[in-house]
Amino acid sequence: MSWREAAAPLRERNFAWYFASRFTNTLGSMMAGIALTFAVLDLTDSVSALGMVLAAHTIPMVLFLLFGGVIADRFPRTLVLQLSNLSSALVQGIVAYLVISGTAELWMLIALEAVHGTVSAISFPAMASMVPQLVPRDQLQRANALLSLSRGSLTIIGPTLGALLVVTAGSGWALAVDAATWLLAAILLLAVAVPEKAREGERAGTIAELRDGWKFFIGTTWLWVVVLAFGFLNAIHAGAWFTLGPALANETIGKQGWGFVLSAESVGLLLMTAILLWVPLKRPLLVGMLGCSLMGVPMVMLGWEPQLLPLIAVALLAGMGIEIFSMGWNLAMQENIEDHMLSRAYSYDALGSIVAMPIGQLAYGPLGEAFGYRDVLVISGIAYAAIALLALSSRSVRNLARVKSPSAPPVS
Repeated sequence: MSWREAAAPLRERNFAWYFASRFTNTLGSMMAGIALTFAVLDLTDSVSALGMVLAAHTIPMVLFLLFGGVIADRFPRTLVLQLSNLSSALVQGIVAYLVISGTAELWMLIALEAVHGTVSAISFPAMASMVPQLVPRDQLQRANALLSLSRGSLTIIGPTLGALLVVTAGSGWALAVDAATWLLAAILLLAVAVPEKAREGERAGTIAELRDGWKFFIGTTWLWVVVLAFGFLNAIHAGAWFTLGPALANETIGKQGWGFVLSAESVGLLLMTAILLWVPLKRPLLVGMLGCSLMGVPMVMLGWEPQLLPLIAVALLAGMGIEIFSMGWNLAMQENIEDHMLSRAYSYDALGSIVAMPIGQLAYGPLGEAFGYRDVLVISGIAYAAIALLALSSRSVRNLARVKSPSAPPVS
């Protein structure tokens, strides 16, 4: 396959404009994270206050994700994303003005981030389920790989640019740039033209559609098995790797060494993304869960015998494995779920994945203090790999294959 073939989705007019929009608002969001952090710390000098602001964004996401799925399945997804982007631009613009003018107060930032979290909950299912409407079926893997490649690159570049803006111009102006990227992302979506959804009789009410989404979710074995597994996996990942990991690394391989390990994981993600532009997945969930299980290895190694170079190597492999799962999951969802249900399926997926993360973050500190960081990390790494592999005991997970029947060509 040539580079021209690998980049074929970008020659689809709708996908190219959508890609540009996603690139723009992802860049802004990556910069905004560090800008908001320092804006709150400059205002309050309190880590607890920062936690309240961050929680104000997360809690509405958990509460309203399912409603976001209903909205995205009911209305044109492009319109949902445009209105969400405009709303985010307005909210972040107000935050930027308050910080720049020196009139910001903690309660204002909490309230505004709660609004932003609600908007994010509504927009995520629409964003996740747009790709099948933009490219032919045989280009889905490459389209997802291109989006992942841009996101992975911006994960490295965005925070650095954000920090540079904070240092040179101030947190408020960095947040203003984020607001501008949301506005530009909405404008770029004006060029995306997809067919309106066909109405199948009279629409059911919101509660009825939520109930239909739940029935589909619980009736699709591979879907609920993997989401259930990731409820546990994300709790372990957030608690063991991101809570206990830095504390133990500080005592062993050092802060800089921990940075190298996390960077290696990011490099692994990018490297596998590039590979997946060329190599098709045949059994997306089989290879995905096998790849995901690799994340247990660096946890065990950090707890058992923390040595920098071996940790960097296994973190690189773990990052590659996580990206295989990410690609496999998107393909499984986008190829095997009908368009009218796809956003609701993504909303149940996101809810199941997010809701357990705070549990892990809160539980692992006391667990580490009670039983020792090393022992808890070793057990958690083994449990992580075991849960990922246990999901493959379901035939519907391990046997799910790519769907070869062509879909209707997108409007271009």
